[in-house]
Amino acid sequence: MQKSAPFTEITRTVALSAETHGQRAKCVQRLIRLDMPVPHTVALSFETVRAIAAGQMFDMSALLSSFGADPLVSVRPSPELQEWGGPSTVLDIGMNDAMLLSLSETIGSEAARAIYLRFIQSFAVEVARLDPEFFGPTEPTRDALTEALAAYEDEMEEPFPQSPADQLAAVLKSMARAWEGTSARLLRQAKGAPVEAGLGLVVQRMALGLGAPESGSGVIQFVSSETGHPQITGRYLSQSQGRDALARRKEAMYLSRDHRGHSLEEACPEAFAELQSLSDILRNGLREEMQIEFTLDTGRLSVLDAVKVPRSSRAAVRIAVALAESGVISKEDALLRIEPRALPELLHRQVALDAARDVIAKGMAASPGAATGQLVFSAPAAQACEAQEVPCILVRTETSPEDIRGMHAAVGVLTERGGMTSHAAVIARGLGKPCVVGTRDITLDAKEKKLTSADGRVFAEGDTVTLDGTAGTCLAGAPRLMEPSLDGSFRTLMAWADQARDIGIRANADTPADAEVARRFDAEGIGLCRTEHMFFDEDRLTVMHEMIFADTAEARGAALERLLPMQREDFVHLFEIMRGKPVTIRLFDPPLHEFLPTSRDGIWNLAEALDLPVSTVTQRIDALSEYNPMLGMRGVRLGIAIPEIYAMQARAIFEATADVSLKGAIITPEIMLPLVSARREVELIKSNIDAVAAAVRTERGTRFGYRLGVMVETPRAALKAGEIAEIADFLSFGTNDLTQMTYGLSRDDAGRFMGTYVQQGVFSEDPFHTLDADGVGELLNLAAGRGRSVRSDLTLSICGEHGGDPDSIDFCRKAGFNYVSCSPFRVPVARMAAAHLALTEVPAEKKPRRFNILGRVLRSGG
Repeated sequence: MQKSAPFTEITRTVALSAETHGQRAKCVQRLIRLDMPVPHTVALSFETVRAIAAGQMFDMSALLSSFGADPLVSVRPSPELQEWGGPSTVLDIGMNDAMLLSLSETIGSEAARAIYLRFIQSFAVEVARLDPEFFGPTEPTRDALTEALAAYEDEMEEPFPQSPADQLAAVLKSMARAWEGTSARLLRQAKGAPVEAGLGLVVQRMALGLGAPESGSGVIQFVSSETGHPQITGRYLSQSQGRDALARRKEAMYLSRDHRGHSLEEACPEAFAELQSLSDILRNGLREEMQIEFTLDTGRLSVLDAVKVPRSSRAAVRIAVALAESGVISKEDALLRIEPRALPELLHRQVALDAARDVIAKGMAASPGAATGQLVFSAPAAQACEAQEVPCILVRTETSPEDIRGMHAAVGVLTERGGMTSHAAVIARGLGKPCVVGTRDITLDAKEKKLTSADGRVFAEGDTVTLDGTAGTCLAGAPRLMEPSLDGSFRTLMAWADQARDIGIRANADTPADAEVARRFDAEGIGLCRTEHMFFDEDRLTVMHEMIFADTAEARGAALERLLPMQREDFVHLFEIMRGKPVTIRLFDPPLHEFLPTSRDGIWNLAEALDLPVSTVTQRIDALSEYNPMLGMRGVRLGIAIPEIYAMQARAIFEATADVSLKGAIITPEIMLPLVSARREVELIKSNIDAVAAAVRTERGTRFGYRLGVMVETPRAALKAGEIAEIADFLSFGTNDLTQMTYGLSRDDAGRFMGTYVQQGVFSEDPFHTLDADGVGELLNLAAGRGRSVRSDLTLSICGEHGGDPDSIDFCRKAGFNYVSCSPFRVPVARMAAAHLALTEVPAEKKPRRFNILGRVLRSGG
């Protein structure tokens, strides 16, 4: 038997904590301390519930006697955190034949029958585990009650228990064992609960909610769950118990007169006024916006329970800021209440919380947000939809550079293959468009322009679907979407985050449009501009084709000369948008074959545009193809083999620098060399770039400087960081490719088995999603140490997709990196994550007392 007393009467002063009795028990105590009209309540500790689950039941008579003669009670679960769930609440324990007669005299026979029938149904299903089909809700007639008792006796081969002590013991045993069941364990562990998480139970005197007017039950909160703005919401249902008002909304009434139809404020103004008065008491006393479960008995109010208001991310931000601005909590506390990963919901449209979801495909949530559009299966089809102003969802087996224009035209992207750093995922995140990848439960037929869901439904081009990139699903039809919200509360919270964080946050921005988004989200500069993405517009792609098909250096130079003013204008826009903030420009990186078509129609159109035979075009494409192009003629290798490309880009950068400097801005461009493996590669390119810089200075009669750095993407570059740092101003780690090369994994294909690897413990996380601190991280630490041993002022950063991941940011802070860079729409996430990390690293003796979630309030014992 347990060592301590098996139960504790909850009073203002009794020793009680969420760690021993659960969050609900602690909350009830705080309600009592706030002088709320709470019915008598008893709490069972984790220790007691574990003993009950093991078959060690204590005597119920002492517990029941604390409630007086012939009580009716309820039992509710009380885990350490309410988010972990628990078994269903059981009401009206103690109801039996004798109580039916007694209650019939006080509240009427129909109300008494309703309570008894409800208890029989609940006990049969939740405790005796009988088939719910035999105990569904019915009208509380005498016949229905008789039938329910008979059905129980037939199924159990014994009469319905009449002893309140036996009833309560059976309920406690059932709930204790349900918590220990395999399914319950897995479910709460998925919500973040530890394996050994305990369950407390709360036994409370019933406030009946049935009988003479005005009796009933309801739920009230004082802010909107969707927006967080002050608003009385909830429902009240006359002649009901528990949370019936929410379960039977059509029958329930609104609370205030602000809504059409009958309201509690009209039906029982005194009780409504009393409920209103609880708002400020709860907010200040619990330091949180609470949802109250209440009951009226002949107009008398009882507060049964209070939980944190369920809320969207938008509402969470507004509530946290409002509480801080009113002095209820600190700014630091407000920051810690908002999970960084919740912020994308504010930046993009989202499927509404109450919308019906008809899921037809599941995959990886590669880029957050939601969009509704017609299915299309090719980039040209997406562009045709855009021309007609028809939103569309682009579906591909996997995307390639050829699809970029289609991705720009579509409102969302769905791919059958791919992982978190696949082409589709990276580009969609940069564009701020929802994307779901790796949807292996669909069958795609691009030729027939249709996809088949796992349940056999067929969706053709033109059918309307909704892509939920936040949840990683594709939905049939057009559920209601919530618009993004970047209101004053969001901006206030982010300003507080910037005051708290201690690492820089830049954005990966490939175009002026990306830079505008980065600036809007207060990025401290551009940490990666991938210049090749500037060449996929129709007019530029034609010139690129001419350059690729040129036979001599002079012909290549002539084609690049036509690209120069376009490239220069791009950089002018970037420098002007960033207004003096640093801009890191990565020179041309991909293999040239990525700019060439692969389809028969594409090859024919290219041959026609260049006035060349199809055979010539095909031969050139074949000649440029490589067995492993990602490890072939790309990056700095291309810049050394075809120096005209980097020379044109360097000139465009320096001429743009000179043009913008004339307007009064101080510009020091940062030029980054991709895929470096050796110091000599940097020396060769630096020599050429220096020559171009000198020429532009002479031609323009102006002075400017620039910083040259290296994108560390190969293990050898990390190992040779000391040598490279002697001639480089900064090292920026491209962790997408560095992870790929360190592991020997294709980031585009790893999604096919990565889930299995994580499930079976090969990797704790997908290394393309969260930086591998032990393997890739060791290379980063080694490179940082060797580089700074040569140059103490060496700037260090990461610019891969890990830059927006909180765990990866934590690694960079501890490694002494200057900044991280991520997709523009992940900048707020990175800013918030950096703030959390800085705040939680403050030494304990210097920390202000924080209550960053209600659980901490309740566990504090305050």
